[in-house]
Amino acid sequence: MNLKSTIITLLAVTMLSSCWASGKQDDAKKKNEMNTIPMTTADFKVKIADYEKNPDEWKYLGDKPAIIDFYATWCGPCRALSPVMDELAGEYKGKINFYKVDTDKERELDELFGIRSIPSILFIPINGKPSMAQGALPKSELVRAINEILLNNK
Repeated sequence: MNLKSTIITLLAVTMLSSCWASGKQDDAKKKNEMNTIPMTTADFKVKIADYEKNPDEWKYLGDKPAIIDFYATWCGPCRALSPVMDELAGEYKGKINFYKVDTDKERELDELFGIRSIPSILFIPINGKPSMAQGALPKSELVRAINEILLNNK
């Protein structure tokens, strides 16, 4: 094998392995992106609470606890929190529903909850009232809140 053939072979192997690794990363990314579910105001009224039918009381409609991440696409801390929420959604799959609400698109929900800073995270237990946390909380704090508020593991 001459030098030219060796270089071409090395380049081909490098390109193939690079493409393979990139594809694996893209697959992992796609897998994580499916864990949190985008939510509209109409979805909220069906899956979480119909505040128009029951304006004076909180009546949760879900069959398992839920977390709603109120975010905006332009928000740096929101973008930092997003992969953590996707990861948690995968870890708690089947136990907790994870949703995300774009506050720029869903102004009605933004106003309903009085969102003043983002990210804001709404924890919704099966029984009882929801509670709100603000800021890009670290994963350990989110896990603690999930266990204490949603799964009653104090």
